[in-house]
Amino acid sequence: MKLEGLIAAVHTPMHDNCSVNCGQVPAQAGHLAKLGVRGVFVGGTTGECLSLTTDERANLFEAWGGAARDNGQTFVAHVGHNSLPDAQALVCAAHDSGADAIAAMPPTFFKPADAGALCDWFVELTRPAPGMPFYFYDIPPMSGVTVDTRAFLDLAGERLPGFAGVKYSNPNDELLQACVSHNGGAANILYGIDERYLHGLSTGCPGAVGSTFNFAAPLYRRIQGAFERGEREAAESDQARSVQMIRRFKQHNYVPTAKAVMALVGVDCGPVRPPLPRLSPARIDTLRRDLDAMGFFDWAVQ
Repeated sequence: MKLEGLIAAVHTPMHDNCSVNCGQVPAQAGHLAKLGVRGVFVGGTTGECLSLTTDERANLFEAWGGAARDNGQTFVAHVGHNSLPDAQALVCAAHDSGADAIAAMPPTFFKPADAGALCDWFVELTRPAPGMPFYFYDIPPMSGVTVDTRAFLDLAGERLPGFAGVKYSNPNDELLQACVSHNGGAANILYGIDERYLHGLSTGCPGAVGSTFNFAAPLYRRIQGAFERGEREAAESDQARSVQMIRRFKQHNYVPTAKAVMALVGVDCGPVRPPLPRLSPARIDTLRRDLDAMGFFDWAVQ
């Protein structure tokens, strides 16, 4: 499997009481289809995965399985968990839901010490469905796991039957370049840092997984188009807008703010679940005014 283009790291929709609202998934999928997004990454960091129960995550997979099929979207299910039986249960749920691929971040409490230990973990995790395409979700700023991803590629290619590539949300640029060129580019490296999307394209990543693709996909499609046409200045100008937007989100707390923006563009995904802080109506109003002032509703969503 080789994934390309924009893959949205989708939010987990919730009711006002913070229970999961699977009924909103078709609206999310339809919204993304209108923006030209042809892939979804379900239950990752943006989806608040480690704040959900295993049953909630399995129910999300079932909802997205149908919605993704209806909208012609590739569906990647994130199955990472600190508990091996729970992770394996999620693999089964992803398989049964019709997911096209699975992905997993490393365990985040008892952490694997090196690439070998990480590969051992993934061999066990994927055992219920060893043939499903598998992506290592490499996100050390959140997981706290720093392994040599290049060494992992060596091992995974031999020991993980379904190994497809890496969702690379790792700030190490030198390692990124090594992974992209590893073994003649055999692994599918998906870039995962939205504010540096152009850098990922320049390095040779054929696809990207991003949270801001949920509402600003038109912006990133313009960046990609300008890059492919060799219009570097235009690509850099739009990438600078992405940086400005994301910097604003981080001032409010990134994940809750990005989720609040969904309601501003017409697809309400509800609040975040504690311990993440819910944005107050006053802060959302300030956010709306700030985004309007920077032209967000003109250059990001259309």
